[in-house]
Amino acid sequence: MTASERTDEGITATYEETDAECVLVFERNGQTAAIAQNRDGYAMLKVRPTVDGDELERYYGFDMALDHAAELLGVDPARLPIPEAAKDMGM
Repeated sequence: MTASERTDEGITATYEETDAECVLVFERNGQTAAIAQNRDGYAMLKVRPTVDGDELERYYGFDMALDHAAELLGVDPARLPIPEAAKDMGM
């Protein structure tokens, strides 16, 4: 498993790779939003309220998944810090 973290403007982003998924989790003021992608090749991105939460929606594009995550946190998507290791999610 690999992990990286980035914090900016009060939002912490943590990216982890497990045996099953690549997961990007955002945390702001106790609220979370997670974006997950299956590691078995190209797959849609799943947005969840938490790492283990129920899937809310699936997206082909990383930008659309980021928009949804930002909406869950009540922030502009441009404010979300993206760890370098997570920048190619959805590709």
